[in-house]
Order: sequence, then C-alpha cells, then structure tokens
Amino acid sequence: MDSSIQAIGSWAFLLGVVVAILTGAVSPDNTNPTVVSFLVLLGIIVGLLNITTREANSFLLASAILVFVSGLGITVFHGVESIGVYLASILAKITVFVVPATIIVALKSIFSLAKSR
Repeated sequence: MDSSIQAIGSWAFLLGVVVAILTGAVSPDNTNPTVVSFLVLLGIIVGLLNITTREANSFLLASAILVFVSGLGITVFHGVESIGVYLASILAKITVFVVPATIIVALKSIFSLAKSR
C-alpha cells in the first residue's frame, strides 16, 4: 500500500482517538451530531486505509473486545462519583469511532474469504 495512504490512515486513527477522548472529557453530557459523524467518518477511513489483510484478525479480535468491555465499562463508570460520567463518555465516543472501522475490516475479511474460494 502507498505510504501516503498509510499515513492518512495512521493520522485518522490518532485523530479519532484524540477527538474521542477530548470530546468525552470536555462535554460528557453532550452528544454533538457533528462530532459523532466525524468519529464515524474517521472510523471508516481507518477501516479502509489502515488495516491490512494480515492485520485483520488481530484488529477484529482487539476491537470486538474493546467494544464489549467499553459497553460494560460505560455501565460501571456511571456509578463512579464525579469522574465516572467523563470516563463513560470517553468510552462511548471511542466505541463510536471503533465500530465503523470494525465493520469495514470485517466486511473486507469476509470478501477476502469469499474471493479466495
């Protein structure tokens, strides 16, 4: 894959994580549709440009665990006084970013499997 395309995917990943953390920490009670759409778009870019076929299985396992544990963590952190709402919001925003990438990589993996038969 071209190095400039890989760089775009890498920057999209870094930007997605930073935006998820910052928006979750700064405004935990606000789900801004623009921010959510931006995180989804970055997740799609990461799924398309940043994960190779060789990395797909590891990525899918890690992202599935992250999404599962984040769902549990959101519930647990809501019970933590003061800081819990911020931690839950950060996990929710990270999930919004990771899920589209996971869907794209899973579809690419399925297509690759179907194509190889």
